[in-house]
Order: sequence, then structure tokens, then C-alpha cells
Amino acid sequence: KEIHEGDIMGIGDSGILAVGKDLEETTKELMRLNRYVDVLIPRGGAGLIRSVVENSTVPVIETGTGNCHIYVDETADLEMAADIIMNAKTQRVGVCNACESVLVHKDGKDALLPVLAKRLQEKHVEIRADEAAYALIPGAVHATEEDWGKEYLDYILSIVSSVEEAIAHINKYNTKHSEAIITNNYEHAQKFLDEVDAAAVYVNASTRFTDGFEFGFGAEIGISTQKLHARGPMGLLALTTTKYIIYGNGQVRP
Repeated sequence: KEIHEGDIMGIGDSGILAVGKDLEETTKELMRLNRYVDVLIPRGGAGLIRSVVENSTVPVIETGTGNCHIYVDETADLEMAADIIMNAKTQRVGVCNACESVLVHKDGKDALLPVLAKRLQEKHVEIRADEAAYALIPGAVHATEEDWGKEYLDYILSIVSSVEEAIAHINKYNTKHSEAIITNNYEHAQKFLDEVDAAAVYVNASTRFTDGFEFGFGAEIGISTQKLHARGPMGLLALTTTKYIIYGNGQVRP
């Protein structure tokens, strides 16, 4: 469609940019041209991605939304944990690989949370805490159920300190993007790597490294949070997928 000055109207309810009166419907028609189009890769917010997934008959590589967690194990180096959380949350807040929720083992919460909260608040991060964490963090606000599944893309962080099963919590609320554990226990690290369902799972490193360029793949196209992509004769191997496992010792993204 030829676009003229003044045609741009903004973002519609579906998350699709409306240019002219009928571009939204035209875009939906594009999503159904599976005879001519091989794949669609939506880049944008949750509304755009949801609209493409719901309307497209063309295969879609679902990218984007990241409700990423960092779990601080009872054996963690607390200084390392604070450094990694600060980097993952505040180095760049409006990106899909930023940390949105922190889980802290009950045996480490008393030592970590007051120190972490002070550093976060120096960066003007609003902390939304569960009941146990709220008692340890001056200036925190009470979290709601909605906060556990929220991608803030802002200076807001939810903190859970009473979760007994961190892996179950993460798998319930995450978006299959990037998750991290801070620990000095090998068995705990391996259990987390094996059981957390995400495209990238970290031990002792910031989630901010999940990026095509950072992984050495050249320019970033997107972070795929889906699992299946196959062509040609299919055996069992075609029904497997990639999960990136990253070991660190405190690395943060500059």
C-alpha cells in the first residue's frame, strides 16, 4: 500500500500499527498467505505477538516477551547475587532479557534482601514484595498475584522470599525466555538447568546475555521462546529442541 504523509494513525487494540484505514486488515491477510510466505517473525510488544500468533496461518517464530527470573539459592555468594541482579534489572530495563522477578531461598533472605533493596532503591527501582520479603524491605509495596507473571519493562521488580519450590514457581509464571540460578551447589545448579523450561538457563550469570550478537550469531533477529522448527523427513530428532545452558562465575553485561 502506498503511504502518504498523515496516514499514520497509531497502534490499534490488536497491537498492529494502523497506517491508513485498512492496513490492520491487510496485515491480517498477510498472516494468512501461507502459500506465499514461509515464516513471520513479530518484533514488538505482547499485543503484537499475541495478534500474530492468534491470526496467522503462516508459521510464526514467536519472540519477545520475557518474564525472566533469578533464583538465589541458600548456598549463593550474596555479593555476586546482588551484582548479577542489579545488572539484570537495571543495566537496561526495557528489554526482554531484563530480570523481572527475584526468588530468594528462605535461609538467605535475611542477609540478602536489605542489602539488595538498598542498592535497587538507589536506582529508583520499585520493589513489589511478598509478605516475608515485605517485612525486610523498607519502602516496598505489597505484590499481587498479577506481579508474578508480569513483564514490567520498567524500574519495577517483584521479590518472592517464601517460595519453597523455585523451579515450580518459575515454570508456572515464566515466558520460556531466560532464567538464572545463583548458587555454589553443583547439584542444585544441575537440577535447575534440567528442570527449568526456558530457551536460556544460566548459572551465576546475568540474564542480559541472552542476545544473538552476544552469543556470536551476528545481528539480533529475535529470541525464540517456542520449541519446534523442522523441515523435510522427520524422525524423533526433529521433535527435539535447543536449550541454551550457560555457566558463569559472576559475569554481568557491560
